[in-house]
Amino acid sequence: MAFIDKARIAVKAGNGGAGAVAFHREKYVAAGGPDGGDGGKGGSVVLQADANLSTLTDFRYRRKYAAANGADGQGGRKSGKDGEDLLIRVPRGTLVRDAASGQIMKDLSDETPWTLCRGGRGGWGNARFATPTRQAPRFAKAGLPGESREVILELKLLADVGLIGFPNVGKSTLLSVATKARPKIANYHFTTLFPNLGVVETAGGGFVMADIPGLIEGASEGAGLGHEFLRHVDRCRLLVHVVDVSGSEGRDPAQDFDAINAELKHYSPALASRPQIVAANKLDVAQDFSALDALRAKADAAGFPLFPISAATRQGVKELLQAITRTLPTLPPVATYEPEYVPPAQDADAPPEIRRRDDGAWVVEWARIERLMGNINFADYESRMYFDRALRQSGLFDRLESMGIQDGDTVSLCGFEFEYWK
Repeated sequence: MAFIDKARIAVKAGNGGAGAVAFHREKYVAAGGPDGGDGGKGGSVVLQADANLSTLTDFRYRRKYAAANGADGQGGRKSGKDGEDLLIRVPRGTLVRDAASGQIMKDLSDETPWTLCRGGRGGWGNARFATPTRQAPRFAKAGLPGESREVILELKLLADVGLIGFPNVGKSTLLSVATKARPKIANYHFTTLFPNLGVVETAGGGFVMADIPGLIEGASEGAGLGHEFLRHVDRCRLLVHVVDVSGSEGRDPAQDFDAINAELKHYSPALASRPQIVAANKLDVAQDFSALDALRAKADAAGFPLFPISAATRQGVKELLQAITRTLPTLPPVATYEPEYVPPAQDADAPPEIRRRDDGAWVVEWARIERLMGNINFADYESRMYFDRALRQSGLFDRLESMGIQDGDTVSLCGFEFEYWK
């Protein structure tokens, strides 16, 4: 199964159902009156973290998600059925970003459901509009549209400890002997193509360890595979820097140590300042221990404890895990991200946009009136009069008159055309 840690999806909540225009009809009941029921609420789009998921693969081929609409109201004051919410499950540690701004909307680090898009409210039936002076209203309200948006899902693994280092230094082997994880292991570079997680069981309850694919110089600028997965180290409370001290790759361990820390600093200064433990690996095949001494001097200068180990023979692994267990309680909890996204201001109070067409007609675009038109039954005289009063009270007619509109001029209002008469 492919490892996907970033996906862009479009989501839409359900529209509210329309209110019903109906009148009571029953034998021996004269003038039963209006009894149209309300429309149902549209379903919302809800995201929930699932500990059983570890990748965003489900979003690789499906990019659009929509919740159910609310049902329309019926006669007999029967309300329409609410639309069913759409629950989308994502791995724990998924960040939800607004696609347009890139700002964080939510960090799904626990399993509490979070509503991404709210369903539209159902419209009122004509029974709600009955008054002593308006006893037979022949109009109802349409349901409101559900929210819709495009978001980017970005997975940042939730792990206490991150294993970092060059390719083929033994990170996957260390993970396999410390946990029950079984990553693919081979004696060549980039055996690990995606992060692997494992749980280290200890007397204190254990911790989560992540094997991050090998970094190389230039990773923070896009070189190699590691740059794709540096984001997964962001949350790690402690970094275990695995260095090959055997010289089997023909590299200098002290230079490897400096190179990887330089990449961390380029990617994120905060990450570079994260506590580290250095694991000097492949001790079982090392021939010259001067490389280990040079690495120890580098680690001491940086203030990082060093543990000589051989993951293959498990030499020193127990001592390394004990040091990790002692260190973790002294560190802050796994980082979570605060929301940055601020919803844009609603445009209901924005002034109307008015222009003249070539044929002399007045064209009006106004979101406030567009929503109002969804509630008007233009086949009903009383409903049309209500619409006329609403336009007058909104100040639109005053605005048009100040711009020179004349009786008989055509007005195109959100696609609906009528003649203006004062």
